[in-house]
Parts: sequence; C-alpha cells; structure tokens
Amino acid sequence: MDIDYRLAFELAPVGMVLSRDRIIMDCNRQVCDMFGTSREELVGQSFQVLYPSADEFERIGARISPIMNRQGSYADDRIMKRVDGRFKGEVFWCHVTGRSLDPAEPLGAGIWTFEDLSSRRPVKAELTAREREVAAHLLEGLTSKEIGKALAISYRTVEIYRARLMRKYKASTTADLVHKLTAG
Repeated sequence: MDIDYRLAFELAPVGMVLSRDRIIMDCNRQVCDMFGTSREELVGQSFQVLYPSADEFERIGARISPIMNRQGSYADDRIMKRVDGRFKGEVFWCHVTGRSLDPAEPLGAGIWTFEDLSSRRPVKAELTAREREVAAHLLEGLTSKEIGKALAISYRTVEIYRARLMRKYKASTTADLVHKLTAG
C-alpha cells in the first residue's frame, strides 16, 4: 500500500508546520483552523504572528535554541494567539512540540506540531508576557529557583510574578494556582 504523505500531513489530527529559521514553509489545515487563518496567509510568515507579542517570540526562541542544540527536539505548553477569524487576537493554551531536521542547525529546518488546549485549559485572566511564561513553568512543576534559572531572572522576581498570578486567579496556594491554571 502506498501512503500519500502529502494527504497524511494535510489531514493530521494535530496542527503541523514545516519551518526554516522560524519561518513557516508549509502548514496543514489543522493549524489554519486553530489560528483562524489560511495556508496562504501563513506560508512565508515568521512564527511571530502566532505569538501574543514579539517579546515572547524572542524569549521563547532564545530558550528553545540551547535545548534544540542538546536534544534535537523541544516541547512545552504556552499561550499562543489566534491570527484572524471570529476569534482574532484571542490567546489560548497550546502544546507545541518541535524537532530539528538538522542537528547542526537547531532552528534551521524543522517540523512542529500544535495542539489547541483551550477546551481543557481556557485562559481566563489577562496575563502579562512574563506571567504567561511563569505560569507555563509552574504547570511543568518547576520551583521558583528552577523557573528563575530557565528565564534568567532571580527566584525572588519569580515569587513576585507567582504572587500576582495567585491574586489574579484568587488562589490560596501554589497547588491551588496550578489547579486553576489547568482548569482555567
């Protein structure tokens, strides 16, 4: 049996993107549906169009690069932004996984998958870029010191952001905050 790889890519149950140097070279229907846009609008664009801010795009790129250098792959949950359509500008939790096709160039050619987590984890509070990053790391189970190291900030600064998140989500403990972040 011959497999039509183009059709498999197009109809995959998760969003898929082929990239080169953080530019979208191709994408499937699921990505277009998820971000509320068309293939024609995404191909040739920087991944930056899918992020809530240019700053987050740069910071996540800086975080991904050394991990891709070591492992050749990367995965996390992060907040992304819908590009167009009736939910234009809406932010949502997304599970992102990527693999480098050339270990010598970790952010060169790659394949990325995107899974919309909004039905399980809605974004209910208005968060800053840094709060979103701290929240994502809290969901990974990292301590303030580990988050500080990952984000190149002091653990005391992480504590300040965690306190803000706890106020916004009306959480009494870190465990309660993680539960509320997960549940929305």
